[in-house]
Amino acid sequence: MAGQQFQYDDSGNTFFYFLTSFVGLIVIPATYYLWPRDQNAEQIRLKSLRRVHGRCLWYRLRLMKSQQSIVPTLKKAALLFGWAVFLLLAYKVSKLEREYQEYNPYEVLNLDPGASLSEIKKQYRILSLKFHPDKGGDEATFMRIAKAYAALTNEQSRQNWLIHGNPDGPGATSFGIALPAWIVDQKNSMLVLLVYGLAFMVILPVVVGTWWYRSIRYSGDQILINTTQLFMHFMYKTPNMNMKRLAMVLTAAFEFDPRSNKEATIRPTDNIEVPQVKTSVCFPWRKGKCMFLKRSLTEKRRVIVAEEMINVGCQLTMMANSRGGFHAPRLVTIENCMKLTQMIVQGLQESKSPLLQLPHFEEEHLRYCISKKYKVRTLQDLVSLKDSDRRSMLRFLGEEKYDEVMAVLGSFPHITMDTKLQVLDDEDSNNITAGSIVTVTVTLTRKRMAVRNKTQGDTSKTKTKVWQNKSKGAKKTAKSKKKKLTKKKATPAPAKTKQANGNVAGNVTKEEEDEASDKGSESDEGEANKDSPSERDEDSDKQSDTEVDEMAGDDEEEWEALQQSIQRRERALLETKSKVTHPVYSLYFPEEKQEWWWLYIADRRDQTLVSMPYHVCTLKDTEEVELKFPAPSKTGNYQYSVILRSDSYLGLDQIKPLKVATNCGGFMLVSVGMEWVFFSLFL
Repeated sequence: MAGQQFQYDDSGNTFFYFLTSFVGLIVIPATYYLWPRDQNAEQIRLKSLRRVHGRCLWYRLRLMKSQQSIVPTLKKAALLFGWAVFLLLAYKVSKLEREYQEYNPYEVLNLDPGASLSEIKKQYRILSLKFHPDKGGDEATFMRIAKAYAALTNEQSRQNWLIHGNPDGPGATSFGIALPAWIVDQKNSMLVLLVYGLAFMVILPVVVGTWWYRSIRYSGDQILINTTQLFMHFMYKTPNMNMKRLAMVLTAAFEFDPRSNKEATIRPTDNIEVPQVKTSVCFPWRKGKCMFLKRSLTEKRRVIVAEEMINVGCQLTMMANSRGGFHAPRLVTIENCMKLTQMIVQGLQESKSPLLQLPHFEEEHLRYCISKKYKVRTLQDLVSLKDSDRRSMLRFLGEEKYDEVMAVLGSFPHITMDTKLQVLDDEDSNNITAGSIVTVTVTLTRKRMAVRNKTQGDTSKTKTKVWQNKSKGAKKTAKSKKKKLTKKKATPAPAKTKQANGNVAGNVTKEEEDEASDKGSESDEGEANKDSPSERDEDSDKQSDTEVDEMAGDDEEEWEALQQSIQRRERALLETKSKVTHPVYSLYFPEEKQEWWWLYIADRRDQTLVSMPYHVCTLKDTEEVELKFPAPSKTGNYQYSVILRSDSYLGLDQIKPLKVATNCGGFMLVSVGMEWVFFSLFL
């Protein structure tokens, strides 16, 4: 049995192969992930946003960062250096001589492959006379010649050479270690041991321990665990919190404590400016002062911490619904958390006008908007004005400023909601039984307010006024039409009963003939044939067949709709949509913020959540969201609300009513002989 041999790389050639592979495994992925993206593309994107977002703080900071940053240059230099090392090592490896050569006895004897036996013997005789040790030749060379001669003349040696590549048969398996021999040299043993001990017993444990003890302090959203526990404590103790108390709880987060977060630093002006604003909940950075939060931290982190309060409120609501024993946070508390993110992004209090989100609008300008002539209080009111009235109202703005305001207003989102209520995986998806899982499919469509203004311009406004003036008349006509329809539906039944008497039937046929005199003889024959009982039976059979076909068609449509919904859900699980939607217009927010929304169902009468809020982060044009909740355990009609809230803009929230009618399964007793049988009914 062949043995094994381990050999270190004395020449150093194998080590270059290892080094080249190691450098390649680092350089190639690093280039793919770390190579700076095209700066021109970013400049083009910023240039396209300049008309709308040119005055935003984040836009100006992004321009300065792109012009002054040397990080992309350093990345490129480091990656190019890595590629230079990789190519140099690859060139070195290509020039290395191969140490292993296949054994060829013909080359040893200086013969051509396929030489005859006589030629082999003749050549061996000549070489032995020349290299035999007794003749003064080299002993090692002669041994190689004798071995080659045996491999070509001896049958067993020839078979070993053809099978194993060696006339002596299978030799020891040789394993080459791609490390230089000086590493295992006894002279360097202490140095190598010291390096191994330092790397694996000191550096590696320190790095892993540091990473572990830092990671266990944060949740999945990179929020400190202590902050989450703090929010949970306050919401558990105080289910109903107003905006001022929520802001105070937010400022107590551990993210703003330098002892828990190194990013939070104490500013020199905190001792002077913070006492001036700590008595009221305000956002004075809009005027260039400090924020009501006492530590400097990125506004993006503040928004994330505020969103964590929403998540904590939802978790407590789920725990209260499943376990009970304590009061869940009120709906107003969770909605105030959502409004708090809007306030942080826009730098406005909740009580302020949404018009202050626009550029060049100040408090003193609002008196022009809320006057009796215009009564503009929201962004939607401003959009719905005529161009002439709008320009007259905003006469305090110059032409350039007015165009900028219109461009910003046109970039604001206008969302339309379409809801569909159903019970999935049920025979009758429209029948809601008590305790069933109800699915509300909400289709969100985003358009710009400029598009809405064009489609619903001045003409639409005049039409709505006419419609408002005639609303009462329209209601009356609709009611009269309904009454007429009910009367018409009720008249055929007595007509059929009276047809058994001769006179009434005769009068009906005369009226029908008078009315159908212009339609020809075919219509008269058709009217006359209806009186025969056989035709009535055939008509009833046809009607039953059509009803069966319609029911089958409805079942097929429901099955196709169910399959399509399942396919949509599977695609949604597999697809990863980008969270880059549309940049938010915010004058004083220092980082680029994307448009995201909160979507949920609530019972505003009981001030409770019906479904957990869903954070819509991928709404660019159209998005379909499924909200699920258990139907109430008691039968009846329930009034819910589908609510859409922005996490960035004030005044763009939408509320749509949702009516839910639940039924329950009952039991009916039916007597059969002397036994009673229970029949289950779904009312």
